[in-house]
Amino acid sequence: MRMDDMPESGNVEDRRGDGGGGFGGGGMPMGAGGLGIGGIIVLGLIGWALGIDPRLLIGGAEILTGGGQPQMQQPSRPTSAPINDDMSRFVRQVLGSTEVQWKDIFQKEGQTYRAPKLVMFAGQTRSACGLAQSAMGPFYCPNDREVYLDTAFFNELERRFRGCSGKACQFAQAYVIAHEVGHHVQNLLGILPKVQQAQQQASSKAESNRLQVRVELQADCFAGVWANHAEAQKSFLDPGDVDAALQTASAIGDDTLQRKAQGTVVPESFTHGSAEQRKRWFMTGFREGTLKACNTFAAGAI
Repeated sequence: MRMDDMPESGNVEDRRGDGGGGFGGGGMPMGAGGLGIGGIIVLGLIGWALGIDPRLLIGGAEILTGGGQPQMQQPSRPTSAPINDDMSRFVRQVLGSTEVQWKDIFQKEGQTYRAPKLVMFAGQTRSACGLAQSAMGPFYCPNDREVYLDTAFFNELERRFRGCSGKACQFAQAYVIAHEVGHHVQNLLGILPKVQQAQQQASSKAESNRLQVRVELQADCFAGVWANHAEAQKSFLDPGDVDAALQTASAIGDDTLQRKAQGTVVPESFTHGSAEQRKRWFMTGFREGTLKACNTFAAGAI
């Protein structure tokens, strides 16, 4: 993945120097069994991908993805300067690329794209959706229209789920960021509020889950749309990059994670889609490059 000439976003807030973050005394709580950071994050990965309330896994805070009243908490302020390292530059470049491409896409649709802010943190931080912790994985908070990311997620994704390795991980990491930006796109288009309302009116948890799967698969498709436009403009992909992203999508498919966690697969509890569905919808967006191609809510779409 070639990033040299990609613009850097000015919408990244680096809170990794926040005195309240980290995994030490003021950071993420340890489970009753004394889970180490790897164990906590792997549980968080499973919870993130399966839509399980993280409190049931690690005693963390609730992140609202729909319904309920927002917990309006002020973000904690950094106590030291942002860390200007390779990772922060990478995140700024990926977010900058999404801003360029989505602005252009929205303009062609006669709409205005308002870019989200991305908050990098270590351990924990505050959001308008409550306390954000590493174990929850990357997430988009519709209440403040911000993406929250502890980059330790990338390390665990590579080490435990083997979705990619080495430099090939870069595009897989970009895919994760682009997926969360995809949720922001859904919010701007009014899709998220409609789905949240439908979920509140759903007759069962399974029905609500099916709606959530369509939301997540559409975000995967939107990530593919971004990659399509960025590649057409910058030719930034190297051989194997798309395969690495597909491997990552497969690694965090609901069926893959359920099989790892419990040895069985329960489709009714899916919230992000199967490995096959996640790969298919990313590739649909990547091949077609249009919003129209990402209608995961159409009859027979999944």
